[in-house]
Amino acid sequence: MQHHQHIMFMDIETVPLVPDYSTLSERMQVEWKKKCKFLKKEAEEGTPYAELFRDRAGVFSEFAKVICIGFGSLHHADGQWRMRLKSIAMDDEQLLLAEFADVVARFVAYNSQMVFCGHNIREFDIPFLYRRMLINGVPLPPVMSLSGKKPWENPHLDTLEMWKFGDYKNYTSLALLAEVMGIPSPKNDIDGSMVADVYYNQKDLPRIARYCLQDVATAARVYLRLRGEEDIFEQVFVDE
Repeated sequence: MQHHQHIMFMDIETVPLVPDYSTLSERMQVEWKKKCKFLKKEAEEGTPYAELFRDRAGVFSEFAKVICIGFGSLHHADGQWRMRLKSIAMDDEQLLLAEFADVVARFVAYNSQMVFCGHNIREFDIPFLYRRMLINGVPLPPVMSLSGKKPWENPHLDTLEMWKFGDYKNYTSLALLAEVMGIPSPKNDIDGSMVADVYYNQKDLPRIARYCLQDVATAARVYLRLRGEEDIFEQVFVDE
Protein backbone atom coordinates (compact mmCIF):
# COMPACT_ATOMS: atom_id res chain seq x y z
CA MET A 1 0.00 0.00 0.00
CA GLN A 2 3.08 2.20 0.13
CA HIS A 3 2.34 3.70 -3.28
CA HIS A 4 -1.20 4.70 -2.25
CA GLN A 5 -0.29 7.17 0.49
CA HIS A 6 -0.86 10.11 -1.89
CA ILE A 7 -4.55 9.20 -2.20
CA MET A 8 -7.26 10.99 -0.25
CA PHE A 9 -10.28 8.69 -0.13
CA MET A 10 -13.45 10.73 0.18
CA ASP A 11 -17.24 10.87 0.18
CA ILE A 12 -19.79 13.65 0.60
CA GLU A 13 -23.33 13.85 1.94
CA THR A 14 -25.78 16.36 0.50
CA VAL A 15 -29.32 17.49 1.27
CA PRO A 16 -31.83 19.87 -0.36
CA LEU A 17 -31.09 23.54 0.38
CA VAL A 18 -34.28 23.84 2.43
CA PRO A 19 -36.48 21.31 4.28
CA ASP A 20 -39.25 21.32 1.65
CA TYR A 21 -40.37 22.84 -1.62
CA SER A 22 -42.68 25.38 0.03
CA THR A 23 -39.73 27.07 1.75
CA LEU A 24 -37.86 27.70 -1.50
CA SER A 25 -37.79 31.29 -2.68
CA GLU A 26 -40.34 32.15 -5.35
CA ARG A 27 -37.65 32.36 -8.03
CA MET A 28 -36.15 29.02 -7.03
CA GLN A 29 -39.59 27.41 -7.12
CA VAL A 30 -39.92 28.57 -10.73
CA GLU A 31 -36.49 27.15 -11.55
CA TRP A 32 -37.35 23.84 -9.86
CA LYS A 33 -40.50 23.53 -11.96
CA LYS A 34 -38.32 23.96 -15.06
CA LYS A 35 -35.99 21.25 -13.80
CA CYS A 36 -38.95 18.96 -13.20
CA LYS A 37 -39.84 18.96 -16.89
CA PHE A 38 -36.89 16.64 -17.30
CA LEU A 39 -37.31 14.76 -14.03
CA LYS A 40 -40.93 13.86 -14.73
CA LYS A 41 -39.80 11.83 -17.71
CA GLU A 42 -38.19 9.49 -15.18
CA ALA A 43 -40.90 9.72 -12.51
CA GLU A 44 -44.56 8.77 -12.58
CA GLU A 45 -46.75 11.18 -14.51
CA GLY A 46 -48.39 13.71 -12.22
CA THR A 47 -45.80 13.47 -9.43
CA PRO A 48 -46.09 16.74 -7.43
CA TYR A 49 -43.24 19.24 -7.55
CA ALA A 50 -42.94 19.07 -3.77
CA GLU A 51 -42.52 15.29 -3.83
CA LEU A 52 -39.89 15.47 -6.54
CA PHE A 53 -38.05 18.13 -4.56
CA ARG A 54 -38.05 15.96 -1.45
CA ASP A 55 -36.80 12.88 -3.31
CA ARG A 56 -34.49 14.33 -5.97
CA ALA A 57 -33.27 17.83 -5.12
CA GLY A 58 -30.37 16.55 -2.99
CA VAL A 59 -28.34 15.48 -6.02
CA PHE A 60 -28.52 18.80 -7.89
CA SER A 61 -25.88 21.30 -6.80
CA GLU A 62 -28.12 24.27 -7.64
CA PHE A 63 -30.79 23.02 -5.24
CA ALA A 64 -28.72 21.23 -2.60
CA LYS A 65 -25.84 21.80 -0.21
CA VAL A 66 -23.01 19.79 1.32
CA ILE A 67 -23.47 18.94 5.00
CA CYS A 68 -20.67 16.41 5.48
CA ILE A 69 -17.36 15.49 3.86
CA GLY A 70 -15.62 12.33 4.99
CA PHE A 71 -12.02 11.60 4.04
CA GLY A 72 -9.18 9.26 4.90
CA SER A 73 -5.65 8.27 3.96
CA LEU A 74 -3.40 5.28 4.46
CA HIS A 75 -0.40 5.38 6.80
CA HIS A 76 2.12 2.76 7.88
CA ALA A 77 3.32 2.65 11.50
CA ASP A 78 4.40 0.00 13.99
CA GLY A 79 4.43 -2.66 11.32
CA GLN A 80 0.84 -2.24 10.20
CA TRP A 81 -1.31 -0.15 7.90
CA ARG A 82 -3.88 2.24 9.27
CA MET A 83 -6.47 4.43 7.62
CA ARG A 84 -6.90 7.76 9.39
CA LEU A 85 -10.51 8.81 8.96
CA LYS A 86 -12.00 12.21 9.66
CA SER A 87 -15.22 14.03 8.80
CA ILE A 88 -16.27 17.66 8.64
CA ALA A 89 -20.00 18.01 9.27
CA MET A 90 -21.82 21.27 9.92
CA ASP A 91 -24.79 23.42 8.94
CA ASP A 92 -22.62 26.28 7.66
CA GLU A 93 -21.74 25.05 4.17
CA GLN A 94 -19.35 27.90 3.39
CA LEU A 95 -17.30 27.18 6.51
CA LEU A 96 -17.41 23.44 5.85
CA LEU A 97 -16.07 23.88 2.32
CA ALA A 98 -13.39 26.34 3.44
CA GLU A 99 -12.19 23.90 6.11
CA PHE A 100 -12.06 21.07 3.57
CA ALA A 101 -10.11 23.25 1.13
CA ASP A 102 -7.61 23.88 3.93
CA VAL A 103 -7.35 20.13 4.63
CA VAL A 104 -6.65 19.51 0.94
CA ALA A 105 -3.98 22.23 0.85
CA ARG A 106 -2.21 20.72 3.86
CA PHE A 107 -2.42 17.21 2.37
CA VAL A 108 -0.88 18.45 -0.89
CA ALA A 109 1.98 20.03 1.08
CA TYR A 110 3.03 16.52 2.13
CA ASN A 111 1.88 14.66 -0.99
CA SER A 112 2.49 16.73 -4.10
CA GLN A 113 0.96 14.04 -6.35
CA MET A 114 -2.23 13.94 -4.30
CA VAL A 115 -5.42 12.60 -5.93
CA PHE A 116 -8.93 11.84 -4.69
CA CYS A 117 -10.48 8.39 -4.75
CA GLY A 118 -14.07 7.34 -4.13
CA HIS A 119 -17.15 5.78 -5.66
CA ASN A 120 -18.75 7.76 -8.51
CA ILE A 121 -16.73 10.82 -7.48
CA ARG A 122 -15.96 11.91 -11.04
CA GLU A 123 -19.63 12.28 -11.91
CA PHE A 124 -21.02 13.35 -8.54
CA ASP A 125 -18.83 14.20 -5.53
CA ILE A 126 -16.07 16.22 -7.19
CA PRO A 127 -18.25 18.27 -9.59
CA PHE A 128 -20.72 18.90 -6.74
CA LEU A 129 -17.93 20.20 -4.50
CA TYR A 130 -16.54 22.41 -7.29
CA ARG A 131 -19.93 24.01 -7.94
CA ARG A 132 -20.79 24.55 -4.29
CA MET A 133 -17.36 26.10 -3.67
CA LEU A 134 -17.93 28.51 -6.54
CA ILE A 135 -21.42 29.37 -5.28
CA ASN A 136 -20.08 29.96 -1.76
CA GLY A 137 -17.06 31.97 -2.90
CA VAL A 138 -14.55 29.41 -1.59
CA PRO A 139 -11.35 29.38 -3.71
CA LEU A 140 -10.60 26.03 -5.32
CA PRO A 141 -7.29 24.48 -4.24
CA PRO A 142 -5.11 24.05 -7.36
CA VAL A 143 -5.29 20.24 -7.10
CA MET A 144 -9.08 20.46 -7.40
CA SER A 145 -9.07 22.62 -10.52
CA LEU A 146 -9.51 20.75 -13.79
CA SER A 147 -9.88 23.86 -15.92
CA GLY A 148 -8.45 23.34 -19.38
CA LYS A 149 -7.95 19.59 -18.89
CA LYS A 150 -9.46 16.90 -21.08
CA PRO A 151 -11.71 14.29 -19.37
CA TRP A 152 -8.96 11.68 -19.69
CA GLU A 153 -6.51 14.04 -17.98
CA ASN A 154 -8.58 13.97 -14.77
CA PRO A 155 -6.17 12.32 -12.31
CA HIS A 156 -8.75 11.33 -9.71
CA LEU A 157 -9.62 7.68 -9.15
CA ASP A 158 -13.20 6.41 -9.35
CA THR A 159 -14.04 2.87 -8.22
CA LEU A 160 -17.25 2.90 -10.27
CA GLU A 161 -15.33 3.61 -13.47
CA MET A 162 -12.71 1.02 -12.52
CA TRP A 163 -15.44 -1.59 -12.08
CA LYS A 164 -17.14 -0.73 -15.39
CA PHE A 165 -14.04 -1.71 -17.42
CA GLY A 166 -15.28 0.55 -20.23
CA ASP A 167 -18.96 -0.50 -19.97
CA TYR A 168 -21.05 2.65 -19.46
CA LYS A 169 -24.52 1.13 -19.44
CA ASN A 170 -25.07 0.46 -15.77
CA TYR A 171 -24.55 1.98 -12.35
CA THR A 172 -23.28 -0.32 -9.60
CA SER A 173 -23.60 0.84 -6.00
CA LEU A 174 -20.70 0.78 -3.55
CA ALA A 175 -22.74 -1.50 -1.25
CA LEU A 176 -23.24 -4.03 -4.05
CA LEU A 177 -19.57 -3.98 -5.02
CA ALA A 178 -18.53 -4.57 -1.41
CA GLU A 179 -20.99 -7.44 -1.13
CA VAL A 180 -19.91 -9.27 -4.29
CA MET A 181 -16.26 -8.83 -3.34
CA GLY A 182 -16.88 -10.25 0.12
CA ILE A 183 -15.80 -7.06 1.82
CA PRO A 184 -17.32 -6.91 5.29
CA SER A 185 -18.97 -3.60 5.99
CA PRO A 186 -20.67 -2.39 9.15
CA LYS A 187 -24.46 -2.56 9.26
CA ASN A 188 -25.55 0.93 8.27
CA ASP A 189 -28.55 2.20 10.16
CA ILE A 190 -29.25 4.67 7.33
CA ASP A 191 -28.72 4.90 3.59
CA GLY A 192 -28.41 7.78 1.17
CA SER A 193 -32.16 8.16 0.73
CA MET A 194 -32.56 8.81 4.46
CA VAL A 195 -29.90 11.51 4.91
CA ALA A 196 -32.23 14.48 4.37
CA ASP A 197 -34.72 13.15 6.93
CA VAL A 198 -31.98 12.49 9.48
CA TYR A 199 -30.63 16.01 8.89
CA TYR A 200 -33.80 18.10 8.81
CA ASN A 201 -36.15 16.11 11.06
CA GLN A 202 -33.87 14.25 13.45
CA LYS A 203 -31.11 16.88 13.39
CA ASP A 204 -28.45 14.22 13.86
CA LEU A 205 -25.31 15.28 11.99
CA PRO A 206 -23.02 12.90 13.94
CA ARG A 207 -25.09 9.97 12.68
CA ILE A 208 -24.67 11.18 9.10
CA ALA A 209 -20.92 11.65 9.65
CA ARG A 210 -20.56 8.05 10.85
CA TYR A 211 -22.42 6.79 7.81
CA CYS A 212 -20.21 8.91 5.53
CA LEU A 213 -16.98 7.56 7.01
CA GLN A 214 -18.19 3.98 6.62
CA ASP A 215 -18.47 4.64 2.89
CA VAL A 216 -14.98 6.18 2.78
CA ALA A 217 -13.41 3.09 4.35
CA THR A 218 -15.45 0.73 2.17
CA ALA A 219 -14.46 2.62 -1.00
CA ALA A 220 -10.80 2.28 0.01
CA ARG A 221 -11.18 -1.48 0.44
CA VAL A 222 -12.95 -1.80 -2.90
CA TYR A 223 -10.21 0.24 -4.58
CA LEU A 224 -7.49 -2.01 -3.19
CA ARG A 225 -9.35 -5.14 -4.29
CA LEU A 226 -9.77 -3.71 -7.78
CA ARG A 227 -6.01 -3.19 -7.80
CA GLY A 228 -5.50 -6.83 -6.83
CA GLU A 229 -4.12 -5.91 -3.40
CA GLU A 230 -4.98 -6.84 0.17
CA ASP A 231 -7.43 -4.51 1.88
CA ILE A 232 -6.18 -5.08 5.41
CA PHE A 233 -5.88 -1.94 7.49
CA GLU A 234 -6.98 -0.66 10.87
CA GLN A 235 -9.47 2.19 10.95
CA VAL A 236 -8.47 5.14 13.13
CA PHE A 237 -11.02 7.89 13.64
CA VAL A 238 -9.50 11.33 14.10
CA ASP A 239 -11.43 13.86 16.15
CA GLU A 240 -9.06 16.80 16.29
